[in-house]
Amino acid sequence: MNQEKEAENLMDKIKNFKEADKVDLSSKEDLAIAVMNLISIEEHLFYTYSKTNKDSYLDMLNEVREIRKKYLAQIVKDPEGEIWCISKHFLAASMRLMEVGTKKLNENKKEEAKDLFDNAYQLWNVFWGINLKLIAYEDVKADLKKEEEIPLPKKEKVSVFASLGKVVQKVLDCCRE
Repeated sequence: MNQEKEAENLMDKIKNFKEADKVDLSSKEDLAIAVMNLISIEEHLFYTYSKTNKDSYLDMLNEVREIRKKYLAQIVKDPEGEIWCISKHFLAASMRLMEVGTKKLNENKKEEAKDLFDNAYQLWNVFWGINLKLIAYEDVKADLKKEEEIPLPKKEKVSVFASLGKVVQKVLDCCRE
């Protein structure tokens, strides 16, 4: 498919998305951040259990997991294949990159922090692109394959996540207006 047709298809999706008024995006974004924090709590409960061997932390982990599943299901609708798990990992990775970026910022390593923040935001945008059905997971895989086949000089190479993330960011910004 040529770029002009792809752009036209994306604009049609945006138009349909806006007309259908499918989602209160700011509430969904808040919910996604809550899910990110629930994932983080699960991780901390796991490590706390591992350090203490107290079963109460496993019980609490299981309760937090159930809450996380409930709210992730409000965002990830009708997941096919591995989309549920992929979505969870996009959020978890985004959250961890933000946390490491914040630590780097505190260490006065601003450029490293910016890079981490940029990657976190790219993952965030791809998460939304997939879950708002603005981009298909198959398209992400196809673009990754193309990227492997056509090596570009380092300065010109842009990751598929950066490219898709920028498109989704524009779509999400458009939907907020």
